[in-house]
Amino acid sequence: MNRNPKYEALLDYLKQLDRVVLAFSGGVDSTFLLRAAKEALGDRLKAVTILSPYIPKWEIEEAKELVRELGVDYEIIEAPLIDEIRYNPDNRCYLCKTAVFSMIKELAGKGGYRYVIDGTNFDDIHDYRPGLKALAELGVKSPLLDCKLTKAEIRSLSRELGLPTWDKPPYACLLTRIPYDSELRIEDFEKIERAEKYLMDLGFRAIRVRCHDDLARIEVGRSDRSRLFDEELMDRISEKLKEFGFRYVSLDLAGYRTGSLNAAIGVTG
Repeated sequence: MNRNPKYEALLDYLKQLDRVVLAFSGGVDSTFLLRAAKEALGDRLKAVTILSPYIPKWEIEEAKELVRELGVDYEIIEAPLIDEIRYNPDNRCYLCKTAVFSMIKELAGKGGYRYVIDGTNFDDIHDYRPGLKALAELGVKSPLLDCKLTKAEIRSLSRELGLPTWDKPPYACLLTRIPYDSELRIEDFEKIERAEKYLMDLGFRAIRVRCHDDLARIEVGRSDRSRLFDEELMDRISEKLKEFGFRYVSLDLAGYRTGSLNAAIGVTG
């Protein structure tokens, strides 16, 4: 790839950290950061992925494969559903990240690593991200944010680096599929995961299945909505999602948008 000034600045930034643990989800940002950190730090890098009931199994498998391909030391930490978020409070992201990154920091300290880093990018500060407060309180560093790398730049650089995630659709944990102040149940996570994976396998890229008890509210990208107006396909999807545990299956006519459940707490976008 052509040496990009921001990428060079990122490598210099990472080299100064010496020994780091990277919180790795397998998404666009953390995969790009993992690749850069491997180049900058070599064996002074460890990647950690969180295994929890609200992280899809397919995403864990993708993360494991990406780490294997990049040849990075790796560990998976099992994180239970903590009592503080059992009823999905509106500050759940803050509470969850506090718990999860405390576990990662403990692992890093025991292993002699100086810093924990994550894939927050420069665009994230303009979005509703209550978890950023937790990262700041715990002293987690965000190299992509500090080097002012935007999502578009990260995708472009990822493509130049040959990373398979360069055009991966955005994905958030399954907690975001359930309305605030609702009890979180393992069986709901399972049926959401199965429903979304089924729709992805049908070729829908930007997809969310919001869970309102026994009703599934499907959100797809605006360019994909017309595909769902095929009666045979609608019947197949309805039948399959009912097999997964939903009683009713609906299509959100507004299409996919990030954080659609945040409107209930007065946050848009």
